[in-house]
Amino acid sequence: MTEQKQQLEQQLWNIANTLRGKMDADDFRDYILGFIFYKYLSRKMELYANEILQPDGITFAEVEGHEQEAELMEALKDAALDKLGYFLAPSELFSALAGRGNAGGKNQFILGDLAKVLTHIEQSTMGSESEEDFGNLFEDLDLTSSKLGKSENDKNELIVKVLSHLEDIDFDLENSDSDLLGDAYEYLIGQFASGAGKKAGEFYTPQQVSKVLAQLVTVGKDKLKSVYDPTCGSGSLLLRVAKEVGDVSAFYGQEMNPTTYNLCRMNMIMHDVHYKRFDIKNENTLEKPQHEELRFEAIVANPPFSAKWSASPLFMSDDRFSIYGKLAPKSKADFAFVQHMVHQLADNGTMACVLPHGVLFRGAAEGHIRKYLIQEKNYLDAVIGLPANIFYGTSIPTCILVLKKERKDKDKVLFIDASQHFEKVKTQNYLREEDISKIMDTYKKYLSSSESGLKGVLEDKFAYIASLEELAENDYNLNIPRYVDTFEEEAPVDLAAVSMELKALNKDMVSTNATIADFCEQLGINTPF
Repeated sequence: MTEQKQQLEQQLWNIANTLRGKMDADDFRDYILGFIFYKYLSRKMELYANEILQPDGITFAEVEGHEQEAELMEALKDAALDKLGYFLAPSELFSALAGRGNAGGKNQFILGDLAKVLTHIEQSTMGSESEEDFGNLFEDLDLTSSKLGKSENDKNELIVKVLSHLEDIDFDLENSDSDLLGDAYEYLIGQFASGAGKKAGEFYTPQQVSKVLAQLVTVGKDKLKSVYDPTCGSGSLLLRVAKEVGDVSAFYGQEMNPTTYNLCRMNMIMHDVHYKRFDIKNENTLEKPQHEELRFEAIVANPPFSAKWSASPLFMSDDRFSIYGKLAPKSKADFAFVQHMVHQLADNGTMACVLPHGVLFRGAAEGHIRKYLIQEKNYLDAVIGLPANIFYGTSIPTCILVLKKERKDKDKVLFIDASQHFEKVKTQNYLREEDISKIMDTYKKYLSSSESGLKGVLEDKFAYIASLEELAENDYNLNIPRYVDTFEEEAPVDLAAVSMELKALNKDMVSTNATIADFCEQLGINTPF
C-alpha cells in the first residue's frame, strides 16, 4: 500500500508540475486540486449510479439515450443528492470531458463545456441539504484566466493535457478501505505549502505538528462526538484527528479566507467525509463566530500568530471574553483565540493549540488573561515547547497549550521542552516519529501520575511537573526555561595548559618574525612590524 501511495503522489505531483511554468504556486495549486476533485466527484457519481442501476441491467453510461432517460435521470439525481450531495450526468463526467478533449489524438475545444459542468455541479445542489457545502467550490478555477495561456487555444491545449494525464491515473475508489486519494491530496497540499513561503501558514499545518495536536486531544479515546478548528485552513488538522481516533461523528470549522475555505471543503469530501458530517463556515472567527451555541469534545488549532483584530469594547459584553475583564491587545489576538476556544470547549473536552512563545510570558492584558485561566479556572494542563523553524513562512519558536475544563491533575501543570528534538530537512526543522512519541509518552506518564502526587523533574532537561504554587510564585509566567532546566555545564578550563599554549605560540611568533625580517632584508624592503 505504501508503494502504491507513493506512486500516486508522485504521479499527481508530476501532473501539477505541468502547470508550474505557467503560473505561481498559489494559482496552479487551485487548478490541479480543483481538477483532481472534479475527477473524484465524477468517479464517485459513476460508481454509485452503476450500483443503483445494476438490478436494471444497465450502466450509467447507457442512461443518456435510453427510452426511459428522463425517469432514470430524475431517480438517479434524487438518490445522488441524498447520498453524495451533488449530481452529474454521464456526459458531464471527467472521463467524458477528457475523452472529448483528446478525441482522435487531437486537442478538441472543451473549455466552454468544462466551465458549464463545473457550474452545474454547484447548481445541482440548489435547494438541497448539501447546497451550502458545495456552493462556489470551483470559484477559484478560472478557465478564462490569461495565466493558462495567451489565446483560447493555448488555454484549451494546457487544460486538455492536464485532464488527459489525470484520466490515465486510477484513483482506486472502488476499494472502500483505501484512502489513497485522500492521502495523496493531503500530500499535494503539503507540497504546495512547502513552496509557498509566508502564505502557507494560512492554509496548512505541517503534518508532524498536526499529529501531536491530534494525539493530545484523543488520549484515552477511540471515538469523538465532535472536533472543532476555529482557524481550519485546508482542514488538515481536523482530518488528522479522525485518523488518530478512528471515529468522529461531526467535524466543525471556520475559515476566513474564501479560497482556503473551498480547499477545506474539497479536502473533507476527498477524504470521504459525508457532507452531513461536516460544517465548515467562511467567516472571521473572532468577529463573527458561526458555532457559538455548540460545545466540542475536541478542539485543535493553529491560529495565525499574533494576528491583528478589532478588540472592540463591545466584546466586553461577549460571553467569550467578558468573564476575564480584559481583551487581548489589538496587535496580538493570540489570547482572543484561546478565550474563544475555551468558551466552545465541552466540560469533558480537551483543546490543544499552537501559539508563539510570547503568550507564555507577555504581561499587561495577556498576563491578566493567562493568570485568570490558571488561578481562577485552573484549565491549563500542559505547556509544550516546539523547535524553532518548524512552520512554513516563519522561523520563530512556538509552543502548544493543552487546556481542559475537568482535569485529573488539578494541582499541577506539565512543562515539556522539545525544542532540541528534531531533524533538519533542507531549510525546515522537522519532528521525527521518535520526537512525537517522546512528547506523547511523557504526557501520558504525566496523566498517569495523577494519583502518585508526583511533582518536580519528570525527565532531566526535558519535562517538569510544576505545582500551582510554583506558577503563582513566578507570577504566572510560563516561560519554559523557568521550569525545565536545560543548562549544560561547560567543561572546566585548564588555565595552566592555556598558559603553556600561549607561551608556545609566542615562541613560534618570535621565530616566524625573524624569518620574515630576513626575507625583507634580502628583498630590500621594510619589515611589516
